[in-house]
Amino acid sequence: MLKEQSKRIQTSLLNAAEKKVLVWLAARQPRWMTSDILTFIGVLGALIVAVGYALSNYSIQWLWLASFGYLVNWYGDSLDGTLARVRNLQRPIYGFYLDHCVDGVTMSVMCIGAGLSQMLNLSIAMAVLTVYLLLSICVYINAHLKGEFKLTFAGMGPTEFRLIMIVVNTLFIYVAPLRWFTTELDVFGKVLLLGAFDYVGIAILLVLIVIYFRNFVCDARGYAKLDPLREWDGRLK
Repeated sequence: MLKEQSKRIQTSLLNAAEKKVLVWLAARQPRWMTSDILTFIGVLGALIVAVGYALSNYSIQWLWLASFGYLVNWYGDSLDGTLARVRNLQRPIYGFYLDHCVDGVTMSVMCIGAGLSQMLNLSIAMAVLTVYLLLSICVYINAHLKGEFKLTFAGMGPTEFRLIMIVVNTLFIYVAPLRWFTTELDVFGKVLLLGAFDYVGIAILLVLIVIYFRNFVCDARGYAKLDPLREWDGRLK
């Protein structure tokens, strides 16, 4: 069974300021607000992000909706656990299961929505989603085996990611050359037309790949020391 209290490891750039804001917001939530409702709000935010990106095919101004969706997603996803802790109503097993199953859904929705826009190649969006889910698997395994739940990597966490995407959206709205920029890339005989947003996606993908393999190697070495290889005595069970 999952340890009821995995140690949360948060070292993101905005973590200290974000904690204060979240506690302030949690203390001012109406009595009817619950962590489950906030989790649903986070999912709603992801849907808004996806719709905003899809509608950006018709007008770049719809990126404002996608940026608003990131804010709604942050509000629900970041505040649900804080509200439970502030009210001393933690449900660590149920909360862990629900929150992180939903995280996979929300990330999938946002990546698919972005991939359906003309700005981001769907293959790149799916590659980002794949590596994100692989990294999530490692995080959940470590929560079970080590009792450590790592939420941030290289000073970056979900909040920083959302902020970066809001900045990128804003730049694409106001800087027209970013929308017009395209290059051709030959990949195994297939010519891909890449725009500036595609390169943002590729950069995010490369960062996630580096983080994944670095943590995989470090964790594998650590577990190898905890569970060393024993010499076989030649007998079979």
